[in-house]
Amino acid sequence: MSTNEVLMPVSMLGSLGAAIYFFTKVMTDYILKKKMIDKGFVNEDTQAIFKHYKADDNKYASLKWGLIALFGGLSLIIMEYIPVSPESPLPYGLFAVSVSIGFLIYYFMVKQSADK
Repeated sequence: MSTNEVLMPVSMLGSLGAAIYFFTKVMTDYILKKKMIDKGFVNEDTQAIFKHYKADDNKYASLKWGLIALFGGLSLIIMEYIPVSPESPLPYGLFAVSVSIGFLIYYFMVKQSADK
């Protein structure tokens, strides 16, 4: 049994499950907010329920995903030039290390910005 035969169904079911989860979460939050507004329960305390992140906490989200995608793409380019057998775990390791490096660079950039 090859890795494609195992990973393809897992990734498809995982993607479908994640899509259903996020769609359901958005819809239930919307319905709850609408009912609260209709009943007149809108004040500072009730608005705080739906605020998961402060504006400062999430201002580098684009940088994080950009760096992770950049380093993931670089690892895919590097793997194109490295001859490996189909059973080798090297591509998975190279991809994981590369994405981790991108995330660590993001972490240190945000930490340096927070220290200022």
